[in-house]
Amino acid sequence: MQYYFVLGTNPALSVAELAAIFGSPKPILINKNIFIIDILEKIDARELINRLGGTIKIGEIITWAKSPSQADLFPAVIKMLNPQKGKFKFGISYYGPKFFNSRKLAMGIKKHLRAKKISSRWVTSKEKILSSVVVGQNKLSGPGIEITLIDAENKILIGQTLAVQPYKELSKRDYGRPARDDRSGLLPPKLAQIMINLALIPSSLQREDARRADEVILDPFCGSGTILTEALLMGYKNIIGSDISRKAITDTNKNIAWIKSQFQTANFQFRTFAAEAKKISRHLKPESIGVIITEPYLGPQRGKYNINKTIKELEKLYSE
Repeated sequence: MQYYFVLGTNPALSVAELAAIFGSPKPILINKNIFIIDILEKIDARELINRLGGTIKIGEIITWAKSPSQADLFPAVIKMLNPQKGKFKFGISYYGPKFFNSRKLAMGIKKHLRAKKISSRWVTSKEKILSSVVVGQNKLSGPGIEITLIDAENKILIGQTLAVQPYKELSKRDYGRPARDDRSGLLPPKLAQIMINLALIPSSLQREDARRADEVILDPFCGSGTILTEALLMGYKNIIGSDISRKAITDTNKNIAWIKSQFQTANFQFRTFAAEAKKISRHLKPESIGVIITEPYLGPQRGKYNINKTIKELEKLYSE
């Protein structure tokens, strides 16, 4: 089976994250926005996209056409339609460098459905590509359909979207959590997910559950705990957080409790404590940590500062 992944705002990070997740399959980068992977086993797109910070949409390639002409596209697209009861919604997104007028194809689809006495609505937006919000709000990853057309130079790949990034849940975890420290800086949940995936050794999808149960993750600059809470939501069972700030530890504990109550996370073990990162070995046993995932201290965020002094301070901190 061939799946496509619509990449986020930093495609290089998105590609690296997918490589960490899938490991061995040979990927195809169609353009800066589309990443295609051939996978033997069927994937659970809705489950997978919940832990991919750098992917906006996941879909499956169903067929292809010789060209973007109506004569080539229409017969292939019609076979993909599976209208349910009520008004059938569909949208069209074109990923490619050329101009594509989707109206002609959409009108052909509506005419075909009308002949079968099926009411339909063509979902549109100002852009030629439907956003994950438009797809999600109109349920175009089921029961409706987003028809995705990918220009692969010598042919047009035709697919349908299976899942979109859970924008509502991500926003809730970012802006809705009880302890949010704007002054100290905020790591977006999507970036935290990417960091977690990048930090882990690539393996087959079948081994993911076992790995998430066994791995011990440490964030020694945990702040308000975004990396730790995202790791919990991704299924990791053993997490440790520390920070030089006692307020940060209090915030982390509040957010972990909130995540547990709001998102019904499974049983897990966590430990938090206040400590300087350079003295962290006093609190942890040797070789007890599987992976360190962190956004470390990078110097003052506000006000005037001496860059040369900051560099020396950071060099001293990290060497110790």
